[in-house]
Amino acid sequence: MVKEIIRDEEFLKIKSTPATKDDIPVADDLVDTLTANAERCVGMAANMIGVSKRIIVFYDGDTLTEMFNPVITKREGKYETEEGCLSLVGKRKTTRYKKIKVEWEDRLFRKRIKTFTDFTAEIIQHEIDHFDGVII
Repeated sequence: MVKEIIRDEEFLKIKSTPATKDDIPVADDLVDTLTANAERCVGMAANMIGVSKRIIVFYDGDTLTEMFNPVITKREGKYETEEGCLSLVGKRKTTRYKKIKVEWEDRLFRKRIKTFTDFTAEIIQHEIDHFDGVII
C-alpha cells in the first residue's frame, strides 16, 4: 500500500530498531511507496513511511532491492556531495564513500553480503543514515 511520506524531523530523528519477519509487510509498503514516487526518489527507509525499523528499499539501476537490517562493514573513497530527500526540502552537504561493503538480510532473513559502488553506494548510505536519525 502506498503510504504518506513523513516530513516531521523530530520523528525522523528517532533511531530505528531491528526488523523482524513480522516487518515484511512494511517492506511491501516501502516498495509500493517508492514505486509510486520513482520519478522523484531512488530509495526509502521505513521511517519515511512512519515505521522506525531498519528496512530500506532502493533502485540499483533498474532493479528494486530490499534490505533488512543492513550494516556497512567497509568504506573506501571518501568524498563530499549534496543530497536531497523526499522527506525534506532542499539539499544538504554530506560525506559519502564511493565504495561500500554491506551485510544485510533479505526478505527470507538470509544473510547477504555485497560491495556497492558509485550512486548505488550513495543511496544506501543515505537510507542507512535514516536508521540513526541523521537528517540529510
